[in-house]
Amino acid sequence: MPIDQKRINGPDASTPYNIYIHSEVKDVYNNVIQPNTTKRHDGRPNNELRNIFVKTNVISQAKGSAYIEIGSTKVICSVFDPREVPNKTGYCVQGELYCEFKYAPFSYCKRKLHQQDAEEKEYSLILQRALEPAVCLQEFPNFQVDVYATILDNGGSALAAAIMAASLALANAGVPMFGLVTASTIGIWNQAYLVDPTDKEESFCLAKSMSGTLNNHGIIVQAALPQHGQISEMFMVGNMDMDAIEHSIDLFQNIHKDLCPILEQCLVKTVFKTFHPNRRDEK
Repeated sequence: MPIDQKRINGPDASTPYNIYIHSEVKDVYNNVIQPNTTKRHDGRPNNELRNIFVKTNVISQAKGSAYIEIGSTKVICSVFDPREVPNKTGYCVQGELYCEFKYAPFSYCKRKLHQQDAEEKEYSLILQRALEPAVCLQEFPNFQVDVYATILDNGGSALAAAIMAASLALANAGVPMFGLVTASTIGIWNQAYLVDPTDKEESFCLAKSMSGTLNNHGIIVQAALPQHGQISEMFMVGNMDMDAIEHSIDLFQNIHKDLCPILEQCLVKTVFKTFHPNRRDEK
């Protein structure tokens, strides 16, 4: 593979020393997973979301863009003008979405490559399936809209953050939509349901049981259109029974109700700034 002479590349196999420190993993187990505790290692109850910050119009070259922070997770997304579907022989009645999910090389403890790996390709398809029910694809036949989501810092629940950032970017680009898409993640470990888990909590929930007898462990990502009461995508990894999944779905309903006003308020502020510029701009 040719080397980019204009970029100072770090070592491909570099590994930071802090991944060998097990104190953080023990802290997650002692403060979160144990049933006699009510708060996690970051001070949140199990059913509480992290602080969320959203902003639109962050990329001037894109038709629409959005930036979202959920705790230490940082995601930026851009949407570009519709273009004709490449390599299409026949006429397509409905438009298409092309979604690309990518981790920045510096977003992980272990350096990521510039090319998409298998996980990123899978998340790109999940991102596409989550957004398609919300977009009026019949409005731009034989054309596709490109959506690019980049994880700048992976602090947990990165896929859910990318889905919400992409939904905001599509709305900011003026793409006709039926509604905004909200998404969230729940980590499951035995009888503990961790809403909006961090990266350490996700790794712990996805790890195998220490005793080998644990039934419920894994993560669930759900995307929904809360304005219509519809679920657009649900992604699960791990080993969970139906009772755990049903309880998670009940938790997701309340989470989506809390997330939707945050996204709507961000769009309202964007429209208000467009039609009512501040006084400094007027001068």
